[in-house]
Amino acid sequence: MKIKGYILLLLFIVAFASCKRFPNLFADKQLLAEVNGQSLYLYDIESIFTPGMSSEDSVKLLDSYVDQWVKKQLKVVEAEQIFKGSEDDIEKMVEEYRTSLLTYKVDQFYIDNHIDTVFTDEQIDDYYNQHKGDFVLDKAIVKARVVKVPDNYRQFAKLKELMNSSRSEDYQNVLDICTKNGFEMTEFNSWSDFSELQLMLPVDKDKKYDNMLTENKVFEFPVKDYIYLAKITDRRLSGDYQPKENVSDIIKRVIFNERKQELIRNYEDSLYKNAVADKKLKIKK
Repeated sequence: MKIKGYILLLLFIVAFASCKRFPNLFADKQLLAEVNGQSLYLYDIESIFTPGMSSEDSVKLLDSYVDQWVKKQLKVVEAEQIFKGSEDDIEKMVEEYRTSLLTYKVDQFYIDNHIDTVFTDEQIDDYYNQHKGDFVLDKAIVKARVVKVPDNYRQFAKLKELMNSSRSEDYQNVLDICTKNGFEMTEFNSWSDFSELQLMLPVDKDKKYDNMLTENKVFEFPVKDYIYLAKITDRRLSGDYQPKENVSDIIKRVIFNERKQELIRNYEDSLYKNAVADKKLKIKK
């Protein structure tokens, strides 16, 4: 549907809408479309335009908006004819929707103004310890460290020994060696799937490397002129519990939802008690 009759008017509006000398351009009572007594005026569509839109884009947007508005009104007309004998059912549905919308909005208003959004470490710990069964792993996750070293590096044995150590000073020595020699070092400081670690190593896709999860040592993976040194620094196996830090956000959402439900229950109870006390409620038994 093309709306050529008011394109020039729209171009004028788009050109000057941001100018303070023309503050009431959209107050124009230009009729854009009419269907079965329902009218769409120019001032009804002011909000669909955004600053900086080109004239061409504005015309396309207006054309599309009016087209959709007309089709929607035509659907309403046809629906009223098709369902002419079902007015009561439709009115009932509308009333039910209105009731649901209002109760939802008042619940949300009450929640927004009264709910506690603070989650202490103790609350998270308590929930985690009481519901560990909900956080069982179905695959291994790890923290790890990987260093890519030239296979002719003369201090290879020393570097491997330092990577095997759990002392903080030896870890710093590893960092210093990598920085000094430009060795590529990758650290999985956040819990990651064991499969993600394997993806960055030159592993044989047909071979399993589950021994990396049970042996606390540095593993070597040679490829061309390099050797990858990989050390798993922490692990959780399939069947173990998820680390608390991995599920703390989930726990917060659960606690928040529980608080919402309790808040709404208390709110509804208070409404009920107040209505009884004020003699605004009568229930026939």
